[in-house]
Amino acid sequence: MSWSLRCFYALAASCLIAVALGFIADAVAKCGDFSMDVCDSAGGFANRGVKGAEINAKASNGPAGPGEDLFSAALRGDAATVHALLAKGTAVNAKMSNGMTALILASGEGHLDVVQALLAKRAEVNAKTKLGTTALIDASQNGHLDVVRALLCQGAEVNAKRTSDGVTALITASALGGVDVVQTLLAKGADVNAKTSNGGTALMLASGLGRLDVVQALLAKGAEINAKTSNGWTALIAASDEGHLDVVQALLAKGADVNAKESDGATALTVAKDPDVRALLVQAGAKP
Repeated sequence: MSWSLRCFYALAASCLIAVALGFIADAVAKCGDFSMDVCDSAGGFANRGVKGAEINAKASNGPAGPGEDLFSAALRGDAATVHALLAKGTAVNAKMSNGMTALILASGEGHLDVVQALLAKRAEVNAKTKLGTTALIDASQNGHLDVVRALLCQGAEVNAKRTSDGVTALITASALGGVDVVQTLLAKGADVNAKTSNGGTALMLASGLGRLDVVQALLAKGAEINAKTSNGWTALIAASDEGHLDVVQALLAKGADVNAKESDGATALTVAKDPDVRALLVQAGAKP
């Protein structure tokens, strides 16, 4: 893989090591409407009058009350302890020094019961860490569909971006989450052509990682097939470089520019190593 593409995929790598506490800076530096019953089953609040779970969180280094730390309980999915702490007056929107909240921790780990408990106490659904990650971004990244639905039902901003790299929930889900999460986000209005700070899109990441089902879902929603990163990489170049023949076929069938060039002149054909991919590109009109 070329150096430039490795740096582009550092985005996906940073997601993989974005542990619950949200420390991803090192990795980055290195290189449709839901029905009422769906909201009720996923979020548990359809008939409780909880809308958006929005209150102004105040920065704090920990929970405002005695007893076990709310953060550690949320992280390990201990719903009973979370309920007990909240009942004692622990601040639901307390923040760690890096801006992490209990809701973001629980969402990233997929602890639906804890997420429900926190939202019921008006946890701020769109709170951000200092790096700009949100509960929805972390839940989407890790493929936690039920949590994603619960957050969206309570007003999570589907197109919120991490300030550290411009990643959205859809972009990270397209790289690492399930296609069901991708489809759920698209149905709720996720911007299929949102770009990261280096111009990367959900389609580029899904293509480079060989996720055909995700690629097809994104294309069906109007993903810009010839979008380029800041260094000129396209979805087709990414898929060709990695040898994903089925993705290359899908992109070409939708009109991908077979001769698009990266800033140093590289094309899908020049980066492709797989003979079947190379043959397909030549058949599609790729110029040597």
